[in-house]
Amino acid sequence: MIAAVFNACKKSAIVPPGGGNTTPTVPPTVIKAPPALGTVVSGYFPSYRDPNAIPDQKFKMCNVVNYAFGTVSSNGNIVVQNPTTFAIVSNKAKSNGAKIFLSINGATADWQQMAATPAGRNTFVKQAIALVRTNGLHGIDVDWEYPSTADGTSLTFTKLMQELGDSLHVDGKYYLSAAITTGKYAGQYRDAITKELLQGEQVDYFNIMAYDDFSTTVPYKHHSDLKLAETSLNYWINTAGMPKGKAVLGIPSYGRASGMTQTGTIQAYAAILSKGGAPSADSAVVSATGFPSYTIYYNGQLTAKKKAVLGNTQGTGIMVWEMGQDANDNFSLLKAVCDTLGRSYQ
Repeated sequence: MIAAVFNACKKSAIVPPGGGNTTPTVPPTVIKAPPALGTVVSGYFPSYRDPNAIPDQKFKMCNVVNYAFGTVSSNGNIVVQNPTTFAIVSNKAKSNGAKIFLSINGATADWQQMAATPAGRNTFVKQAIALVRTNGLHGIDVDWEYPSTADGTSLTFTKLMQELGDSLHVDGKYYLSAAITTGKYAGQYRDAITKELLQGEQVDYFNIMAYDDFSTTVPYKHHSDLKLAETSLNYWINTAGMPKGKAVLGIPSYGRASGMTQTGTIQAYAAILSKGGAPSADSAVVSATGFPSYTIYYNGQLTAKKKAVLGNTQGTGIMVWEMGQDANDNFSLLKAVCDTLGRSYQ
């Protein structure tokens, strides 16, 4: 009897609670926003720029660098433009303390077809997540120009951003931003950015493209003056209901003519300065091939500083399109922004 008692108590004979199921418990998936970035200073870096021509200090001025672009196809596949440049820019951003996002663009028809079906959106989201993980990125920026209420893409854009945002926000790992219109003009494109998306948790912030308000027939019209910035922030925050913490004000680092063609007349801010434009001014008389003398309108440092204050007090920061057009010296627009916001870049 004693031997039988000892045999019954062997460890192999003990049945654990739950009837012997020893499968480890899998923690539930947590979808939450990643850590707040604070004041955003974001610079776009196009694939056609030479990253070696941009000093490291310029990357230090940004806490987010958007590589432009990865391009979407109609089936949801994403192709990164100039992968070698992408790798260099990504490494330069990280080594200088900036987070690196992949900005994704594409033809309107391809966005429409991809986002129209659950399968297309699923492919896109999976590819975006794979690119983030494989390349050690910090987030995705969506540059769909433009979803519309006229064709129903306002609804599929909302679904796409919600599905992408939820996937990026698993365990609060990655960020999602989106480029949107100035908000100045009512209509199918402005109204395609739904309140559901503006006030939801999936998009961390919106890059407001408060520029390119030009006219080929009206002279003396600035395409990105301070008034446009004020109008943009006022609409998106006070009328559309975007939370202040999601509004990032865009600044152009290039100039446009007014009352004439835009072909061959757009010039980088650095080029305008090299032709006699003043860093403290917002317009200059310049020349270009086929155009011996015309007035170009741009943002100088004083306006960049005013916009930095506006973007920081009414929104959550500043975005610049794009880093390669900015000056690389004391006349830099990004420098003016950082100096105004007290952001260190040494």
